[in-house]
Amino acid sequence: MVTADRLRAHLLSAGLAGVVGTTREESLRSYRLFAARDPRVLIGLDPVGAWGEREVLALMADRCGVAADPGRTSGPEAIDPERTLAALDACAERLAEAARSRVPVLLGTGHPHRLLGFYAVLADALSAAGCEILTPAQGRCVDITTRFGLRTAMLDYVRGVGLVRGATAQRPGCEPGAHTHSPLPVRAALAAAADAGGPLPGLVIGDHGWICGAGQLGFESVGPADVNDPAPFVGQAEGAVSVVVPVDDGARSDYYLPLTRYVLNRACLSQ
Repeated sequence: MVTADRLRAHLLSAGLAGVVGTTREESLRSYRLFAARDPRVLIGLDPVGAWGEREVLALMADRCGVAADPGRTSGPEAIDPERTLAALDACAERLAEAARSRVPVLLGTGHPHRLLGFYAVLADALSAAGCEILTPAQGRCVDITTRFGLRTAMLDYVRGVGLVRGATAQRPGCEPGAHTHSPLPVRAALAAAADAGGPLPGLVIGDHGWICGAGQLGFESVGPADVNDPAPFVGQAEGAVSVVVPVDDGARSDYYLPLTRYVLNRACLSQ
């Protein structure tokens, strides 16, 4: 049993909350780019409000616990572990409702090296509870703009979790997947599900482009986000995203498993 006290201690010791690996410089740069409506930082969200840099900073201070002072421009960033725990509780409520209603669920990540195991355990538990874990558009190619130019990636699923691989991969499973913040994979998945006549997800669980892209299209979406990724938090503030868990997303993959166990315990989905 992972209690709130034990998880709080783990969050701090693992650097998932408290002082985290993200720097203030990284955060402020992302907030500036978001205010400028840079698509690399919007990651599928089309904000309704006029989000300037100061408004984004104020929101992130409220939702994550970063320093609200715009004059603080350097040093390590911080996440309030109480906000992380509260968001995990809210995420557990959404998972419990999905399990009770047995809705189809779509999961996906742009951080397969870090977060694949986190999502895979959730997929197993939801499947055991009677939810269909969707895998639409598997094998479909998606053209994604990267810092190296336009690259073709392939949408794949590992243990029920969507991710993208390089299109030149020799066979499914031969690489852990590529890092991306693009919303194009989830758009492709949702379009394929709709074209096939369903089912469509009643809940999308993911990060970056998966959570923002799905939320922007009107699907209930929940998942984690780092303090240098303001789009999910803005989406939550505007009602496009249901729950965002503030957490450092660059830690070792095994550090996230206590979070999964905590959520499943709270949702009464532990296996």
